Amino acid sequence: MADKEKHYFENVSLLVTHYNRSKSLERLLASFEKQGCVFAEIVVSDDGSKDEHLQYLENLNKRFDFRLIRAVRNGGLGANINKGQDAIRTPYTLYVQEDFVALEGSAEHLKNAVSLMEEGAEIDTIRFYSYTGYPVLKPYKYGFSEMIFRKWSRGVDKFNYYSDHPHIRRSNFFEKFGRYVEGKNPEYTEFDMMISFLQKKGKGLLFEQYKTVFDQVNTSTEPSTMKRKFWRQSNNALVLAVVQTYRYLKFYSNLLFVAK
Repeated sequence: MADKEKHYFENVSLLVTHYNRSKSLERLLASFEKQGCVFAEIVVSDDGSKDEHLQYLENLNKRFDFRLIRAVRNGGLGANINKGQDAIRTPYTLYVQEDFVALEGSAEHLKNAVSLMEEGAEIDTIRFYSYTGYPVLKPYKYGFSEMIFRKWSRGVDKFNYYSDHPHIRRSNFFEKFGRYVEGKNPEYTEFDMMISFLQKKGKGLLFEQYKTVFDQVNTSTEPSTMKRKFWRQSNNALVLAVVQTYRYLKFYSNLLFVAK
């Protein structure tokens, strides 16, 4: 059987944030290996995992040859992304959390995304995954579309303009949008970066077939470490109405100076 074709990403570093899910990390890195993706460097930013996971990371490193950035103590997702991004030395960063896997054909879409960022200096990030589609999209190229933010249009899905789901970004991202806020729940960390991205008028693309590049995988042995508020998962009509109103007020109070 012929070896898998190699896809080299000389200007891209893979950044993976990790916390107590070493088997999940192995699954992610193996999925890139299966797709023949070779990055300039792989950086694994650990957030103070338990000893058994750190030991497993040492064994994984013999196979995947990544640079492990350790934490003295658990600092939360914001701190983990910050120190990981600080370690990147290439123009572009592919950021993926450890509970994802790269799917068949992902290398082609990754290569297309890199070429779009090289061609379009105004593009800040390109997203490959989302729980839901973005409400207003303008076709761009290679199956990617520009996300169009309309400040006063209805619906809260439009605020999902930036996301920590798998995406490629320029490695000088912090220079324009600032660092991730540390010491907060991951949801609030992502929210603050999303607001900054909108306020600084970031430009992002989304792959329209966003469930075909990466998939999120959580197992019973290594479940998600994200602890969501109960009301985020409620189906109660009254609770949903209150949440919707709260989100509108919170979003718009943070977006007074965002252009149309």
